[in-house]
Amino acid sequence: MKPPPRLQSLVEEGLIDTVVRQLMSGKEAMVFVVRCGDETRCAKIYKEANNRSFRQAVDYTENRKVKNSRSARAMAKGSRFGRQEQEAAWQSAEVDALYRLAAAGVRVPLPYNFHEGVLLMELVTDAHGDAAPRLNDVAFTPEDARAHHATLIAEVVRMLCAGVVHGDLSEFNILLAHTPGEGDEAGRDGPVIIDLPQAVDAAGNNHAPRMLLRDVANLRDFFGQFAPELLATQYGPEIWSLYQTGLLTNDTPLTGRFTPQKHDVDLSSVMREIDDARAEDAARRLRIAV
Repeated sequence: MKPPPRLQSLVEEGLIDTVVRQLMSGKEAMVFVVRCGDETRCAKIYKEANNRSFRQAVDYTENRKVKNSRSARAMAKGSRFGRQEQEAAWQSAEVDALYRLAAAGVRVPLPYNFHEGVLLMELVTDAHGDAAPRLNDVAFTPEDARAHHATLIAEVVRMLCAGVVHGDLSEFNILLAHTPGEGDEAGRDGPVIIDLPQAVDAAGNNHAPRMLLRDVANLRDFFGQFAPELLATQYGPEIWSLYQTGLLTNDTPLTGRFTPQKHDVDLSSVMREIDDARAEDAARRLRIAV
């Protein structure tokens, strides 16, 4: 097929040879199957912010670091240049997360290049070499549902130990891929996690706990359709509690059970916080009046 305008520059740069077909069009990007020498890969073209249904919510971009101080100031001011830099940061966040998670052993597509808003990466395939299906397009036996759920819970833990929370994990952005080669997993179908531009820093984002709980709940609810006993599990709170206390590792055994600890409310501390807030507000009003 004729390369779309956004891919033409990659053809001219020699990064891809031909565009085979469009694979999908999602809420944030379009994905094309491309040929690079003897390999088949995919090219993800990010949509402009005003053409995406998934916007750069403040919850996701909180505390994201920008190396260039000029860009950081412009983004804070919301200038035209700042909006452009914010868009670039949003796109490069997925690239950074993919490299980080691949290095940590998480099953994600391998990234190869990022050029002018286009991410060139591994094409995740099934046993026939075709593009792997998403989980929501597959029906599972109870045994397979339990196995894939356990695998993905382990992947969530591995991601969290690498300091990353997906933030939008569900059956719609997990592929069921075939594992070639040798080893225990060879010849089996297993999940591969995709779509990470909204990934957040676990330690630096105040919304990370809520996002992780939602990610894990999505996995529970989906696989619980096929293995109903999973609906009673509470892996999310258990995982976050272990992470908060510094006890979570890739090999930490999980039970799926969680009993929240009850603590007496420190009323004096709460009142001090309220008094401090009132004093700060009074000082601010005084400065405005002057």
